[in-house]
Amino acid sequence: MKRLFLVVAVSILCLSAEAQVKKVLFLGNSYTYYNNLPQQLVSIAQSFGDSVYTDQHTPGGNTFSNHASNTLSINKINQDQWDFVVLQEQSQIPSLPQSITGNDHSTPHAITLNNLIKNNYSCTETVFFMTWGRKNGDASFCGQHPPVCNYSGMQQELRNSYLSMATTNSATVAPVGVAWKTMRDSFPNIDLYTGDGSHPSIYGSYLAACVFYSTLFQKTSIGTTHIPTGITPTEALNIQTIASNTVLDSMSVWRINANHPTANFNYSGGGTINFTNTSTNGQHYYWDFGDGNNSTNANPSHTYLNNGNYNVSLIVFTQDSCFSDTIAQNINIISAGISSEMLKSNIIIYPNPVKDILTIKNLKNNSTVNIYNSIGKLVLSSTYKRNINIVNLPSGMYTLIIDNKNNTRLKFIKL
Repeated sequence: MKRLFLVVAVSILCLSAEAQVKKVLFLGNSYTYYNNLPQQLVSIAQSFGDSVYTDQHTPGGNTFSNHASNTLSINKINQDQWDFVVLQEQSQIPSLPQSITGNDHSTPHAITLNNLIKNNYSCTETVFFMTWGRKNGDASFCGQHPPVCNYSGMQQELRNSYLSMATTNSATVAPVGVAWKTMRDSFPNIDLYTGDGSHPSIYGSYLAACVFYSTLFQKTSIGTTHIPTGITPTEALNIQTIASNTVLDSMSVWRINANHPTANFNYSGGGTINFTNTSTNGQHYYWDFGDGNNSTNANPSHTYLNNGNYNVSLIVFTQDSCFSDTIAQNINIISAGISSEMLKSNIIIYPNPVKDILTIKNLKNNSTVNIYNSIGKLVLSSTYKRNINIVNLPSGMYTLIIDNKNNTRLKFIKL
């Protein structure tokens, strides 16, 4: 039976400016469908005013190999433009080498599934569901692969495998297994397993759901009002805290937003500004220079016709324009349109270059002297002061503006 859940905020008062809507497909097996993990995620999101549409195909024991060739799995991938498709492998395979798993080895089938996901909608992010080691390790493969003989060794193998698959596929990891280990170490009286020592109890599924909320929304689950029956408020808070900290304290490790761009730029110059784009993960760019002009060049130059403050913004897009980031900076232009005639004045500054004291000759009473650096930032201001101490200014080119009726501008070099 198709499971499709929809969460809609029942009151506009429940929504915040940061409320989000996500569409998530789960492809996995019983580790996902036990205690209805997708619905747990839906309920947590709803409690924060977020909305989640979920669907799943999670038959017991299914592997990546099964999903990669299963018509229903493929049809579910293709039925929507998902924000995320979560891939959860059979519990043992990722902890074992290919010499044991053979054609069922996770890596090639993970690549196939990721390609199917991207071919359907390039903006979908693949999320690998890092599962947990069995309570006492994997006795069935202990003789063939000693690391899985105990819980810790099996957990480390799972961690390494899921991180490797995420890196290979430029994807994200939901670090449920890492949070699971922290819970075991910190709260050993909370049993995350059912009686078989493998499948999740309601505690384990709730922990997984909290991890997924923080992974997909980049928000803490601490404070959610969704607490499953059988879990006390104190236990819930401990689970929420470990899940949130595991994800949000190490987002780069789990490759969360690793494919998203980060906008940034530097600039230099006077009336003509040279922009240096220092963004990451960008392929397309849109500059707004704040004076009605724009550019799509990566590193443009722009000449301002008038002095003043301009808000310059840069939008950075990924290759497929799925993701973007914006940054804005205020730039003060103080040398637009300056000509040699404008610099002619009976006012004289010396010495030039200067090390410490700059002297201004013929300065009129009540004149204000402002000194700007090469990027237009005001660094010093004084009124009717003919000898100005600039010893603390960094070396470089400066513009001195005297606010008399001629608005005199003079350049000097600080040694």
